[in-house]
Amino acid sequence: MNCRHCGTEIADKALICYRCGTATKEPAFRPTATGRRRSSSNTVASVLALILLVLLALYMGRMNAGQVPRIAIWIAVAIAVSLVALRAWTRRH
Repeated sequence: MNCRHCGTEIADKALICYRCGTATKEPAFRPTATGRRRSSSNTVASVLALILLVLLALYMGRMNAGQVPRIAIWIAVAIAVSLVALRAWTRRH
């Protein structure tokens, strides 16, 4: 049998050509095409988190050094953790 791509003579039972690597027959199972899904909830959450972080930065920028309340720090941490959790969840589903 000859390879259909390069013309090299190969064994009759060969699955691929040893010279060029071309398959000798069509695959029995074709893989399904997987495209990336864009989630609108992911985009909305990212924009919302960005807006909240900008507002928090503006609020903290108006305060004197050492006067940043603990609640502002906790809000920033909560937003960051929520965004990471949302991204992890959307990648799984």
